[in-house]
This record gives sequence, structure tokens and C-alpha cells, in this order.
Amino acid sequence: QVQLVQSGGGSVQPGGSLKLSCAASERIFNINSIGWYRQPPGQERELVARTTSGGSTNYADSVKGRFTISRDNTKNTVYLQMNSLKPEDTALYYCNARLGWNEYWGQGIQVTVSF
Repeated sequence: QVQLVQSGGGSVQPGGSLKLSCAASERIFNINSIGWYRQPPGQERELVARTTSGGSTNYADSVKGRFTISRDNTKNTVYLQMNSLKPEDTALYYCNARLGWNEYWGQGIQVTVSF
């Protein structure tokens, strides 16, 4: 069982920045892939960014060049640095980890981008 604890959400004006953190109870070095999804109001959950144990990363087209996923294996923590935020980035953001055949989710954290 992997527990994921998220922090760092909040409200920001368009053009601003936020950094999300996801602390895992398992060594993230052992986790096949870990990353972030989001669910805008009234929409389906979608992939934002993901990093694998092999070091590869992938991003949704809508966030490329603005968001950066990174990991600190010593702290078992994954980060999502979000810059140049837009109102359409408003969503509940979830940390996700895949370990073997199992999938785990964080509790979700709200990010709101508005004037």
C-alpha cells in the first residue's frame, strides 16, 4: 500500500505560479511511475505530467513549457512546478503512483486560477 500526501495548492491570479508536492510512503525509486492528474469542474480526470523510474517524463500538450515535474528520491517526494497559470488550469489535482499492477491516488488538492 502506497500513501500519497499532497500539499501546495491554492488560489492564484493568471500568470502566477504554484508548486505542488506529493510525499509518498514508499521509496519513489521503486515506483514504476508517479505523476499528476487533474479534474476540472464538470470534466473527466486527465493526465498532467508523469515521470517513470527510468527517468522519462511526459506532459499534456496543454501544460508543456509551463509545468515541470521533478522528483527528490531522498525525500520520496514528487513536485509539480506550475508557471504561467491560466484560468483553464483550475482543477482538482491528484497525485498518482503505479507500483506493479496497483495504482494509488492522493487526496486531491484544489488549484484555482482567477482574477
